[in-house]
Amino acid sequence: MAELTAKSPCAGRLPLTIGAATVTEETLGPMTSIAPYRGRQADLAAALAAAHGLGWPQPNRSLTGAGVRLIWFGRDQALLTGAVADPALEDMAALADQSDAWAAVRLQGEAAEAVLARLVPVDLRRAVFAPGATLRSQLGHMPASLTRLDDHGFLILVYRSMAGTLLHDLKTAMEAAAARG
Repeated sequence: MAELTAKSPCAGRLPLTIGAATVTEETLGPMTSIAPYRGRQADLAAALAAAHGLGWPQPNRSLTGAGVRLIWFGRDQALLTGAVADPALEDMAALADQSDAWAAVRLQGEAAEAVLARLVPVDLRRAVFAPGATLRSQLGHMPASLTRLDDHGFLILVYRSMAGTLLHDLKTAMEAAAARG
């Protein structure tokens, strides 16, 4: 009988540093998509605050608390990371475990914005896209979620099946940004 070994989406391919940018794999822990039932968003926000210390995120915003993050993930959708969703939320929202569905990487460094400028059709400069900002967009030709973590750091989520393509595209963009100095 074959023995299967669980691997992370980017297993053995990270970290990668080129020029002033580094990509590392992030371990976000449990990941749950949350979509409030019609008319229950206010109740859900209160329940999230009670259970996880975070309310409902505004569009294009993420919230962070003690070991957890709630990322706006589209209209009437959010992604809870770092904790198993409280079962009480099931009365107010559809919950779906996403823990194995996403590849999560952190792009860090002074060249991070320049790297993403080659891949994302959105202005991600700090003056426009401050820490805590998040969006869903294309990264290369892949759908992605991008969240600014700090002045020089981004959390990037793509479908797990696209991890290799993400790393290829990031490496190419990092090389280009490094070549420009």
